[in-house]
Amino acid sequence: MSTTDQGLDVEAWMLACLSEVETELGRHVVAEAPAGLGQAMRYGVLDGGKRLRPLLVLAASHSVDGDPAAAMLAACSVELIHAYSLIHDDMPCMDNDVLRRGKPTVHVQFGEAQAMLAGDAMQALAFEVLTPADGRIDPALQARLCSLLARASGVLGMAGGQAIDLAHVGKPMGEVDLQDMHARKTGALLQASVLMGAACGQTTPVQWQALSDYGAAIGLAFQVVDDILDVTQASEMLGKTAGKDADQNKPTYVSLLGLDGARARARLLHAQARDALDRAGLVDATRLRWLADRLVDREN
Repeated sequence: MSTTDQGLDVEAWMLACLSEVETELGRHVVAEAPAGLGQAMRYGVLDGGKRLRPLLVLAASHSVDGDPAAAMLAACSVELIHAYSLIHDDMPCMDNDVLRRGKPTVHVQFGEAQAMLAGDAMQALAFEVLTPADGRIDPALQARLCSLLARASGVLGMAGGQAIDLAHVGKPMGEVDLQDMHARKTGALLQASVLMGAACGQTTPVQWQALSDYGAAIGLAFQVVDDILDVTQASEMLGKTAGKDADQNKPTYVSLLGLDGARARARLLHAQARDALDRAGLVDATRLRWLADRLVDREN
């Protein structure tokens, strides 16, 4: 059990959130979609993954006393975008991976065409989830959440970062360019998760900027740790193919900075994230601080 100085059992909080997110995702991703599409979608998003992005949404919302219903929908939408990106990234035309979350990738299990459609449908569903017609979320908040998610997913974020990644296979890349690539490919959606949670409540400009800085720092820290684990852990522990970046001759923080240098960078980014929370003046940053610690200490 992990209990903070304030007496909060954060692991119990996390498990409760994970259960609720899984239930909500299962409700939105229906198995009855045509021609087996629903089965492929459910396979790609349910029963696996760390759910870090939904947890960041919910923790950030709690830190600003946000609307729990809006935060849960935002948490599900972020996970749908993340899951769709993994389905597409794993396909032979991109990273060509056969293992994800400890099981065969979606295109291996269901075929490439069905995997492509499953990812497409999950991307669309993410925005459908954010725009319920029953009045649960104010239209202005719906628009703001959609804008944050779209920006993090598109050219300026995840898709743009993946394009840079694919264009640099086997090519040298400096530290500035590597950071820009990962700030887009990985960091943008993690940062958006924090900001979407914050948008569900009220923040001052100073708090918003501090949360943005926190999200940017943990977004890069996550990728640095990912690069470290890729060369230090086995596939069975990671739930995906270990050593894949090196095999594909892709630039990483480890290849650029060395293992010790990458570990030092992860510690620096972790400190920056905690510093951002310290200056934010939030109602309760306990969960966000714990997630930052968990992110850099993880083993998969």
